[in-house]
Amino acid sequence: MENSVSEKDYQSLANHFLVAMPGLHDPNFSHSIIYICDHSEDGAMGLVINNPLEIPLSQIFEQFELTYSPRVGEAPLMSGGPVQIDRGFVLHRKVLREWEATLPISNEICLTSSRDIITDIAEEQGPDDMLVTLGYAGWGPGQLEEELANNAWLTVPGDADIIFNVPCEQRANAAAAKIGIDLNLLSSNAGHA
Repeated sequence: MENSVSEKDYQSLANHFLVAMPGLHDPNFSHSIIYICDHSEDGAMGLVINNPLEIPLSQIFEQFELTYSPRVGEAPLMSGGPVQIDRGFVLHRKVLREWEATLPISNEICLTSSRDIITDIAEEQGPDDMLVTLGYAGWGPGQLEEELANNAWLTVPGDADIIFNVPCEQRANAAAAKIGIDLNLLSSNAGHA
C-alpha cells in the first residue's frame, strides 16, 4: 500500500491532550483543550474538557426520571464537542466498578457511555472524579493528522490531575505548561511576523 502508515509506525494520541493553537479559528474548538479517548488509522474521538454548559447535571437526572442529591445535581454538564450533542459521555478516574460501556483509556482514566453510570452518579455511587459531557469531537481517517501537520493543535501527554483537579478555565494553560509553553505568549504574538 502506498502512502499508508504501517501499524508499527502509527502512533496513537489516545490519552493525550490537544490544545488549540491561536491560529485555530473554528468556533467549535477555539481556545479548547480536548482529551483524546480513541485514535487509530480509522480516525479519532475526544472530549472537549474546558467548555462548561449553563446546564446542571440535574437536568439529565430529571430527563431520566432519577432521584438525585442536590449536591450532585449542581455539577455542570460540559460540551464535549459538536458531534452527537444529544449523547452523553462520562470521563472518569478508573474505579473498581465498571459499567456496561466502559472503555479504559489509560491506567487512570476511563470513558463510560452507558446509562447505568448516570443512575449511579445520581445515587452518589459514581466515580468521585468525573466530567459529564454532551457530544464529542471526532475526526475521520487522516483528518487529525492533517490538522496536526497544519499546526492547529499542540499535543501534550494526558494527565488525570489536569482533567479532574484543575479549574476548567485553567486546563489548557496547565496542559501547555507541562511541556514548557505559555499559551498567553503564543496568543499575544499570533499574527505578527
